[in-house]
Amino acid sequence: MMQVMSFLTAAALLIIGLWAVVYKDNLIKKVMGLTFITDAVNLTLITMGYNEGGIVPIRLPGTELVVFSEKAAFALPQALVLTNIVIGVATISLILGLCIKIHNEKKTLSSRRIWTDER
Repeated sequence: MMQVMSFLTAAALLIIGLWAVVYKDNLIKKVMGLTFITDAVNLTLITMGYNEGGIVPIRLPGTELVVFSEKAAFALPQALVLTNIVIGVATISLILGLCIKIHNEKKTLSSRRIWTDER
């Protein structure tokens, strides 16, 4: 049941993010939509790696290999999410820097005014 709720939450985040990117006029709101989409992907990956009654995927001394392989959580989704977080922070920082440059040059963050301004 918890996995279903996590997938529904990820779907809601994805829909909100896509709506913000497509329909919002302000560039900062579009960037926020991109972060929602990234969070939806991360939540989906973590939910897929969930193992009911799972243990940390580190084999401790005294743990039998059969028990460990049955109960250990999947480590690959965790690694992918950590990588995605680092890449997402760098990308969003670059995009926000570009928004600052656009605002300094055009004096607006409205995507409609940026493309129609004749300065």
